[in-house]
Amino acid sequence: MTKNIDLSIIILNYNSGDYLQKCLASISQSELGDYKIEVIVADNCSTDKSIDLAREVKCPDTQFLILNNNRGFAAGNNQGLKVSDPKSKYVLFLNPDTLVEKNTFKTMINFFETTPDADAATCCIKLVKTGQMQPECHRGFPTPWRSFCYFTGLYKLAPETAFLNGYFQGNLDLTKAHPIEACVGAFLMIKRTVGEAIGWWNEKYFFYGEDLDFCYQIHKKGFQLYFNPNCQISHFQGISSGLKSQTQKITQANRETKVRVAQASTNAMRIFYQENLFNNYSPITRKIVLLGIKLLEFKRVFKAKYL
Repeated sequence: MTKNIDLSIIILNYNSGDYLQKCLASISQSELGDYKIEVIVADNCSTDKSIDLAREVKCPDTQFLILNNNRGFAAGNNQGLKVSDPKSKYVLFLNPDTLVEKNTFKTMINFFETTPDADAATCCIKLVKTGQMQPECHRGFPTPWRSFCYFTGLYKLAPETAFLNGYFQGNLDLTKAHPIEACVGAFLMIKRTVGEAIGWWNEKYFFYGEDLDFCYQIHKKGFQLYFNPNCQISHFQGISSGLKSQTQKITQANRETKVRVAQASTNAMRIFYQENLFNNYSPITRKIVLLGIKLLEFKRVFKAKYL
C-alpha cells in the first residue's frame, strides 16, 4: 500500500536565478524517517533560467507548474495548492531563496504531531547575510502604536518588552516554542484543514502583506500559530524583489521590478489596515496611519528609482 503524503511543500518562484536550484538541492538531502513529502514549484512567469536550473536537481516527488501570467505571491501559491495532494495532512509554503537543513521537515512534522494546539507554525529563520534570526519570523500584528515604535526606532530602547517592541513580540522567550501572532511567509507550515478553513491566501495582495493577512485570518478563526526555535532554515531574503538592503548586490530584480515591489509593499499595508484594523481606531488615527503609509511609500519608491 502506498503511504499517504504527510507534507506538501509549495515553492513559488519568480526569477530566483540559481537560488531555487540550491533550495531543491537542500530539500533532496532531507532525512524524513517514515514521513513522505511532495514538492510543487509554481513559477510566476520567470524570464530567467531558474526553472531550467531547478530541473537539473534530482529532487524526488517534485513537479513544476508553469503559470501563464504573474498574478502575485498569494495567487501563485493558491495555484500551487490546486495541484498538491488534497489528502496531505500539512502544507508548507517555502521561499525559493531558502536552504533547509536535513532534519527540517521531520522536526516540524514531529512538532505538529506532539503539539495538539499547533494549527500552524514557523521555525527560526536565519539570514545568510548576518547569521542572525530574521525578525519577521517572530512578530506581532502592526497596530498603530507598534508600527510607530518600529518605524521610528523607538523599540530599540527596550527591545525585550511588549510595550515598545510588540511589533516583534520582544517579551517572548526565543529559546522555547510558543504561540505568536504572525510570521513571514518564507517558511509557513499549516494543517491543510486549517488552511481550507481560512480560505488560504487573500489574492487582493500582490506581493508583501499577504503573509501577515494569512496569520491574521488564522487568529481570527480561533486557530493557533507557533514559533518553533528547535528547527531552523537559512534565508537569503529579497532575491526576487530587490527591496532588502542586504541583498542589493545579488538580487535578480531590475529597477522596474524594485519600483513595483516598493509600491506593492506599502499598498499591502493599506489593504491590511483597511480590512482588518481600521474599525478599531478613531477617524483621526486612521488618517495618521494612511499618511504614514504614504510617506513610507514615497521613501521606498524614491530609493528604488534612484539609489
